[in-house]
Amino acid sequence: MACKLVAFSFLLFSSLLLTISASLSLADNVTVTVRAVTAIQETDGNLVCATIDWWPKEKCDYGWCPWYNSSIINLDLTNPILYNAVKAFKTLRIRLGGSLQDQVIYGIGKYRKGCEDFKKDPNGLFTFSSGCLTMSRWDEINAFFSKTGAILTFGLNALNGRERAINSTEYVGPWDATNARHFIKYTVSKGYKIESWEFGNELCGDGVSAKVNATRYAMDLIKLKKIIHRMYRGFNAQDRPKLLTPGGFFNMPWFAEMLQVSGPDVVNVVTHHIYNLGPGNDNRLINRILDPFYLSQVAKMYKAVQYVIRNFGPWSTPWIGESGGAYNSGGKGVSDSFVDSFWYLDQLAMVSVYGHSVFCRQALIGGNYGLLDPTTFVPNPDYYSALLWSQLMGKQVLQTTNNGSPYFRSYTHCSKNGQGVTSLFINLSNSTSFDVSFVGDYNIYPENASYQGERGPREEYHLTPEGGNLKSRVMLLNGQPLKLTADNQIPELKPSIVDGDTPLRIAPYSIAFIRYRNFNAPACTP
Repeated sequence: MACKLVAFSFLLFSSLLLTISASLSLADNVTVTVRAVTAIQETDGNLVCATIDWWPKEKCDYGWCPWYNSSIINLDLTNPILYNAVKAFKTLRIRLGGSLQDQVIYGIGKYRKGCEDFKKDPNGLFTFSSGCLTMSRWDEINAFFSKTGAILTFGLNALNGRERAINSTEYVGPWDATNARHFIKYTVSKGYKIESWEFGNELCGDGVSAKVNATRYAMDLIKLKKIIHRMYRGFNAQDRPKLLTPGGFFNMPWFAEMLQVSGPDVVNVVTHHIYNLGPGNDNRLINRILDPFYLSQVAKMYKAVQYVIRNFGPWSTPWIGESGGAYNSGGKGVSDSFVDSFWYLDQLAMVSVYGHSVFCRQALIGGNYGLLDPTTFVPNPDYYSALLWSQLMGKQVLQTTNNGSPYFRSYTHCSKNGQGVTSLFINLSNSTSFDVSFVGDYNIYPENASYQGERGPREEYHLTPEGGNLKSRVMLLNGQPLKLTADNQIPELKPSIVDGDTPLRIAPYSIAFIRYRNFNAPACTP
């Protein structure tokens, strides 16, 4: 009897092992279909954008103080890794701004003397005093970004001159433009190229720590637009900076009123912020990042923004002016690790589908969500995700569908600087691989709509975490770790060249950019 029990236990154990083994090697076939005749949207040529904030090292959340010296005021612009990281994009869009920007004084004119940094102040917005940007620091900033080829957006102080209403977070009265006008005049006189000026930070709707009435805000936008036209008189229209606003969380009535009152050709870009993963200390961050249904919820917001602009401000375009996933400096050990790229790349792709031209990541450096580590400047995994997107994904967005699991997400753009198309495949499953068939739907002859694109070699960029650890700070590209070279250069992001007849498999918990060089896509023909 004992022998029979042992034999039965062995068979049961063996069966269990086989079941586990099978579950670990599950594979689903999925067909990805791309409508290749026309693009559904077109992004800016520089969709990828990163912010540099004003937060001083005293900024702390949940007992952590992760900003160090990464502020606009004290960031080490001589650091070679920082230089190389920005330069690698060739034309990285940078937004200078953030929570403290409406407390920034520009050290020019009567403010030239006594220009001091932010200090802790329990009575100030976000518990900080006002701070000052010296013109010598402004000179250094512009010299750095001129050398690296960056495209600059600068966020202006929109609270200057206003007074706080009694027992309210609302600020009333007209904006005092004097300091901003002197600052813009200095910038123009020095020949500094600012691609866009943004007015205010998170003052719309209910605000965060402060708010301004939409009609009052719109009237001040008209004032700022006149200043920009006057200061850039003689410039070609394409060289005149854009006006961006309001740089805050979307509130449909407020945004609609602001656009209606300001009127045509005042606001060029409507910027709004997204922190759809919740607070940085939430222990559900990873679960949310890996939940396709949760990730898709933000699409409602993107559609609503499209609706407001189409109906109240069709002369403007939407941008994500700031997004770090998790707010309050991001999630320690999550926002700076491999797993965050599931959220980040999915958001870059999703905003493209919903007509947004630019996505500004909070932050280039600083907090837990920086693309670069705030102490070593070494790139985090999301840096390489952003760089790959920038190098591979073109402006034209193609409608892409698949018949697979919700955990398999697919997006396609015309390839950047080359023929064919590039697809982004995201596998959020922890156990299932997806074997991908890629076809084009030309939608010309309904009886024969599906067409297999011309076969030929494809470029594959498979992204996985080192050691299979989703919280790894090291990203693998085709199995090789992405690390700085010996002389602190950004490594070359090389694809695997694969014959078109070779099956394409997307492994569990992995991301892949696949460039189909010979795919026939009329939408991508110049």
